[in-house]
Amino acid sequence: MSNPSNVLLSVRDLSVHFGGKPDPVRAVDKVSFEIKAGQTFALLGESGCGKSMTALSLLQLVPTPAGKIVSGSVVFDGEDLLLRSELSMRKIRGKRISMIFQEPMTSLNPVMTVGQQVSEVIIEHTEKTSAEVKSRVIELLESVGLPDVHQRIDDYPHQLSGGMKQRIMIALALAVEPDLLIADEPTTALDVTIQAQVLDLLQAIQKKTNMAILLITHDLGVVAKIADHIAIMYAGQIIEQATGKSLYSSASHPYTKKLYASIPSQNKRGEKLDTIEGTVPLLNTHFTGCRFADRCDVGWIRCHEQLPGWNEIDEHHTVRCHRFTPGIEAPLSTKKTIRNKQSVEAIKQAKALLNVSNLKVHFPVRRGLFKKIVATVYAVDGINLRIDEGKTLALVGESGCGKTTAGKSIIQLIKPTEGSVTFNETEITTISKNLLQKLRSKIQIIFQDPFSSMNPRMTVKNIIEEGMGAQNKKSNFEQREKEILALLNHVGIAENSLHRLPHEFSGGQRQRIAIARALAVSPKLIVADEPTSALDVSIQAQILNLLKELQQTFGISYLFITHNMSVVEYLAHDVAVMYLGRIVEKGTVSDILQNAKHPYTRALLSAVPEVDPTSGKTSIKLEGELASPMNPPKGCYFNTRCPDAISECRETYPEVKILEDGREINCHLY
Repeated sequence: MSNPSNVLLSVRDLSVHFGGKPDPVRAVDKVSFEIKAGQTFALLGESGCGKSMTALSLLQLVPTPAGKIVSGSVVFDGEDLLLRSELSMRKIRGKRISMIFQEPMTSLNPVMTVGQQVSEVIIEHTEKTSAEVKSRVIELLESVGLPDVHQRIDDYPHQLSGGMKQRIMIALALAVEPDLLIADEPTTALDVTIQAQVLDLLQAIQKKTNMAILLITHDLGVVAKIADHIAIMYAGQIIEQATGKSLYSSASHPYTKKLYASIPSQNKRGEKLDTIEGTVPLLNTHFTGCRFADRCDVGWIRCHEQLPGWNEIDEHHTVRCHRFTPGIEAPLSTKKTIRNKQSVEAIKQAKALLNVSNLKVHFPVRRGLFKKIVATVYAVDGINLRIDEGKTLALVGESGCGKTTAGKSIIQLIKPTEGSVTFNETEITTISKNLLQKLRSKIQIIFQDPFSSMNPRMTVKNIIEEGMGAQNKKSNFEQREKEILALLNHVGIAENSLHRLPHEFSGGQRQRIAIARALAVSPKLIVADEPTSALDVSIQAQILNLLKELQQTFGISYLFITHNMSVVEYLAHDVAVMYLGRIVEKGTVSDILQNAKHPYTRALLSAVPEVDPTSGKTSIKLEGELASPMNPPKGCYFNTRCPDAISECRETYPEVKILEDGREINCHLY
């Protein structure tokens, strides 16, 4: 293992091109950085900036034949990996350098069980016995917080949630304790408690083995928590490098400043979030100036005509920007940052649009030749919710707690086992299919992954038009097309996109199209299932601004399913905290987030990483494992992990109590 003072990885002038001459796509353009043993180095930036391609290049995994590493060196522990053959690289991959890929579903083998896939890595790179391999697999899966390990070990990837698949990928990458871990968005699909657990695990392994980490992420909170050094990447280039504390306190590049300014929070509720206008430029462009110039608020003519060089802010902080070039006097900004104040909601007694009472969704588990029912999954186990007209209720909780199932059951995509769902004074669990079909125009859903929820062979026009046709909206062809163009304009998609296919758009653009599709039938309620979880902070800000604007313009209500607490702070009016199929605390956003009462809510909020690395925030570490929804514990479901549990908690489930501030809580401590 290399000494901590030595450089483990040195990347110099790395360039990766796609396509041939004369205009190749320069996905990575002369990128240079160093990572020391035991150090965490973060690459930060928008989608399409070249972060993932930089990481793949280090392991010679650039997609071929279209992609090619055209120049540069990748010196790992004194050896240039780009000079190694494909066969010899196999001895490096997985053992000395491991990678957590961004999309676990496409990275895991669909015909191998979880246990087989983790075992394969251990067998390939170690000489452990079969008993030792199995013991190590169980140890790894438990360490990443996978519930019911002894059962899940025989499951296939399609049987696991997105968060669970991500944990399997992390276990695979850590199986043989590599010298360098490349983590590409390792916590994107994870809720805050599992995210905190995984980050703590990575840091513990790093401390034990002196492992270096290359972290690729768009989460500034995660960066602040574990990164020693940060590089900001834009349009294939690194444009700013600094230590974590230095970057937060004195971000210098206009792009970096915009990233920090676009983070949602409670103190920004009355205004629009800062956004970055435009998009990342095409990477087959011959740049004559700064690549950010067209989107920059403080740029001037020099920025468009001359490439900026590196300038030193201090010993550990450099930036590629003309405003910091010695001897150059930059003009004052001609653009003013306008704080667009949004109307503050009037305090009044709103009318209930949706009432959910004792909603239950139970799934039978069948085994054997005759598919005998051997157990029941209590996915949603008696929840009560209310959403008022023009308001947003955030439903938060860990992966597997039943949030998405509850959302789909409320809009009858999954039939409830029991309970009542009243929408606009109509009981919708018992109405006929014809009446439910007509009601669908008033209740829509935005799925977590917009790409998988769209037909890849349908154009944007067809995707939006499909719902309108089903609901007989705007039957006249010209009227319908006019309405579609208006919707695209409203969500910020260019009119010339009408006949393009989903794969031609970025993740943020696809999410906007999904919103336009939902709006096409004039809904009163939208269930938004993690609509911003996979988006960069700048794109997330655009989507949140859009959702808030639509709510104020059309009076739309949202059931917002998320694990991002900063989004909850900015957008939601009320919050319901869910644990193992049940609501444990419910109240206004200010009451819940500023003064949480339930021990689980407090732990959930404490696990949210702060963007300020000097905050000194401490997490409440939950002991034990998340119980299985097939076999919830006796008494309060949280008692096995609760730091404040009393004897009564282990005997009976607490009844709902209404506190003085109006919040509802299920806890024996109150």
